Amino acid sequence: MALTETFQRCPRCGNENPSDSFACSFCGKRLRIERIEQINIFRRVEQEWYEPLPFYYKLLYLFIRPNVAFWDINHRRKSAPGYIVLLLNSLLYGLMGVAILSRFRITKIGGTSVGFFHPALFYYRLTVFLVFFGFGFIFQLILFSALIWLFSKGANYSVDFSARLEARFGEREEGKIKYSEEYLSPFSIYRGGTLLQTQEAYKYKMMFCAFAPFLLINAIKIFIILIAFPTVSISVSGTIDPIIFEKMFNSPAWAAMDVLDALTIGIWVPILITIAIRELANSSTIRVLIPSLIIGIIFAILFYFLRPTIIG
Repeated sequence: MALTETFQRCPRCGNENPSDSFACSFCGKRLRIERIEQINIFRRVEQEWYEPLPFYYKLLYLFIRPNVAFWDINHRRKSAPGYIVLLLNSLLYGLMGVAILSRFRITKIGGTSVGFFHPALFYYRLTVFLVFFGFGFIFQLILFSALIWLFSKGANYSVDFSARLEARFGEREEGKIKYSEEYLSPFSIYRGGTLLQTQEAYKYKMMFCAFAPFLLINAIKIFIILIAFPTVSISVSGTIDPIIFEKMFNSPAWAAMDVLDALTIGIWVPILITIAIRELANSSTIRVLIPSLIIGIIFAILFYFLRPTIIG
């Protein structure tokens, strides 16, 4: 005999929700209140949603009001700025390469003395920018995707994340919208949760937004490079002594930048991932936060602190 799914009625809009829902899928009313929601960044937003915030507001809110940012993104997940976050971080990687190059004071090219604005140096800077941009894009795409996979596994263990996504959004392929944008009006929330439920999950696009903190961290790293790295004079003519590169890349400033990355992946990103997952799955905040923090901290220790020991 099949088990009958139980429901709970929302006290505000009167619609029925699965019994394990933490917020009404139709009007956003909190159906369960967790103690952790007393902290502002974890507080569920219950106000009515009318239209999506501009992407630049979304990016800003990911830093100052992440609960509002993901609440807004969840209403129109197709417009999530996750890939914009990846692209902007890659651009910052390119600028990081240019910042490193700026610490190499090139005095001669082919035996000819050059100044800062010499045309040849422009092509050096452009080449370095493109190389670092490409590296940053590929590296971060792999890193962010791997972390999302790990965080999703943790959420599967704690709140059955994948099962909840399948129950809410079905198994339709992402990118195939069942209903037109006109039909997905803000008022359709009260017509059976159309706005939230008939869209695709866009899981990765939404969860990439949780890596927005690296926009700030990468900008800080550029500043560290510009003020803390040693200045090395080189002449681009003939063989370059590799010792000058050792001086640059053995700078203790690298350790400071690794610490920033580790703290971001170990603490900041798991907090944002938690909010993203709980909005996507309409699940418990604390039960997602605990495994996310554990995974983030373990990954940060292995990748940033034990990396020299593990890979030599």
